[in-house]
Parts: sequence; structure tokens; C-alpha cells
Amino acid sequence: MTKFYFIRHGKTQWNLEGRYQGAHGDSSLLDESFEDIKHLSAFLRNIEFTKVYSSPLKRARITAETLIEDLKQEIPIVICDELREFDLGIMEGEKFKDMESKYPELILAFRNSPKDYHHEIVDGESFDEVISRTNRLIKDIAKDSDGSENYIVVSHGAALVAMIKSLIGEKLADLRKDGGLSNTSVTTVQTKNFGETFELLDWNNTSFLNKKKDPTDTI
Repeated sequence: MTKFYFIRHGKTQWNLEGRYQGAHGDSSLLDESFEDIKHLSAFLRNIEFTKVYSSPLKRARITAETLIEDLKQEIPIVICDELREFDLGIMEGEKFKDMESKYPELILAFRNSPKDYHHEIVDGESFDEVISRTNRLIKDIAKDSDGSENYIVVSHGAALVAMIKSLIGEKLADLRKDGGLSNTSVTTVQTKNFGETFELLDWNNTSFLNKKKDPTDTI
């Protein structure tokens, strides 16, 4: 079987401030995130990985590069534009609370009811667009696998939720039913048939971080 270990990037300054980062906004990882990545590497150390796939955005790429270094494995890294976060248009860089005040129904839909999210209001990207680009990539990787490989995929909170839940067959309306993903979390999915179907093994695992979650850790 082929396994994918989906990892949300380490926590950033904008995460701490409660700002939307999206596909164009970006901010630096917090110092504490590098310690979290060390804990992550210890959790994954006994697994042999074939490749690491990462979003090109700085917060994800640095998470991926740091993880490879901490794992002490010679793992090739592939930067994939398909793994970018949602393009959130005019919301990028804005604080959550300000957008909730200005677009209450839109933000409620984005976080809880994807089928009702009208991306055009903020000149952003739709759930269907994100699902299409991310699923195509993961299915292609699975199809080309030898059927027994392990891959790390480093991406972003909102994109990962849409990607993973759609891969395992969840309907658009139900993508957010289990909430979001935390910084430096691991979600594990496997396929036994080269990407024809996928099975969720572990969701939003942060047990290895040995710290209490903060509300700003999860989106």
C-alpha cells in the first residue's frame, strides 16, 4: 500500500495574529515552530520516505526542508504549485475578526459549509478549483508509485482539509465537518489500488508536540 503523510506547515506570525495568508500572503515561521518540527521528525523517524512534496510558499517549503534535515534521511524534495494554499483574494493579510465582521456569511461558509462559499465575492479561489488541482497531483503520485511507498506532503490548512476529505470521498458539504488542521499536524491516508480510492488512517495528529493547543493553531 502507498501512504501519504500530509503535514500542515509550522506556525507563523500571521497564524498567531489571526490573519489570512492564502496563496499569496506569507509570513515567517515562529521560533517555536522549529522545535515543533524536531518533535515531528522524531515521530516520523522510523518511516522510510521516498519523496517529500511541498507547496512553494515559504512557510511550507521551510517546514519541509527543516523536516528533511531533522529526519537525517536523504529524501528528494519536489516543489509543487498545486499544493499552494487557497487563493483568498482580498482577504489575504486581513485579520479573521475583520473579515468576519465584513463578510459574516461568507466566512461562516468557508469554515463550516463549503457548498455555500461564494469565492467570487472576495475574488478568490473556489473549493472545486482547489480540490481539482490538489487531487490531480496526489492521484498522479499514487498512480506512479510502486504500491508500497511512503510520501510526505507539506501544504496548508484549508487546502489540506479540502484535498484530504475529497480524496477519501467526502461530499463538498461535509468537507469541514471534522474541523480544521493544526500547525505541524500529521494526517495519514493510504491507497491500496494506486490512487483509485483512499482511506483515512489518522486525522490531525499533534500528540507528539507535547504541548497544549492554542486556538490560533488550527484553521
